[in-house]
Amino acid sequence: MEFKTIKTDRLYIKVAEQLTNLIEDGSLKPGDKFPAERYLAEKLGVSRPTIREAMIAMELAGNIEIRTGSGVYVSPQKPKLERADKGVGPFEILETRYILESEACALAAARITDEQIHRLKQVIGDMEEEQKHEDASEKADWEFHNIIAEASQNSAIASIVNWLWELRNNSELSTAFLERLRKKGVHPSIEDHRRIVAALESRNPEKARAAMREHIDNATAAAASHFEKSE
Repeated sequence: MEFKTIKTDRLYIKVAEQLTNLIEDGSLKPGDKFPAERYLAEKLGVSRPTIREAMIAMELAGNIEIRTGSGVYVSPQKPKLERADKGVGPFEILETRYILESEACALAAARITDEQIHRLKQVIGDMEEEQKHEDASEKADWEFHNIIAEASQNSAIASIVNWLWELRNNSELSTAFLERLRKKGVHPSIEDHRRIVAALESRNPEKARAAMREHIDNATAAAASHFEKSE
């Protein structure tokens, strides 16, 4: 008797499968432009970040071409239907970081030490150096956010924040997408990080929370700009 393992596909995989079927059945032909992200999200009953992650998976499979500022077009090659799980998508991770890291930053504002503030300023210098290289790893960015999580003085928060960054770096979908962004010159905003440090240095939780939220909002918008002009 043979059994098959039961697994639940990530939502973006199911969306990518349905969109690829539109190419396979001829509803969308090579060179055709895909409907707008907002339209697809409404028709499929999913979030726009899920649509973006499905598009990243389809781009990796070679089924579509994403032309920044123009839109998403069907590739001339025969579509490949890939159900492989390529890991958690970058927009899901950003959404989770927005919720968790903004609150971690608020806690840190009331608990951070002068030595940790000094370390954050040093790491910003490391980030500036990293961004001079095309293959920037963003290790300094990871360290920056981990220092803030550590400064929250909550070991559970610190562990989860670090795990989210590991999740991002171990996901094929996320790493491939981030590599594309770096090649286009999209890097973490140094000014955003400076504003976060200033808010932490003022020991003002509300300002710190707002600075982190603005930073992750900006990072999400920069990542979304890979697909099309804002609607």
